[in-house]
Amino acid sequence: MTERTTILHEVGQAFRDNGLTAAITALIGGFIALLAAVTRRAFTNDAMLARLDRELVAERDRVDRQRAEDRKADADRLERIETDIRTMRNVMFEAFQHGRSD
Repeated sequence: MTERTTILHEVGQAFRDNGLTAAITALIGGFIALLAAVTRRAFTNDAMLARLDRELVAERDRVDRQRAEDRKADADRLERIETDIRTMRNVMFEAFQHGRSD
């Protein structure tokens, strides 16, 4: 609202000092300045959104890689556990068979 008030103040001052032509010129100049400010903010917001999109994609990729590593580590650990269980089962079976034959 401050920019709008400033523009109107400048237009009024130009009209009092130099007449209608200067007031119209000041109004057009103020409008162009306001348009430039809005455009700059829009481009800044677009650039910020683009940067946030890039960061989001990078974060998703990082999380996906981490999940893949975690799944592989879990699969490896599960495979070792299953191997240990099979080994213990075989040892117990052999001990049971050995004990029955005596």
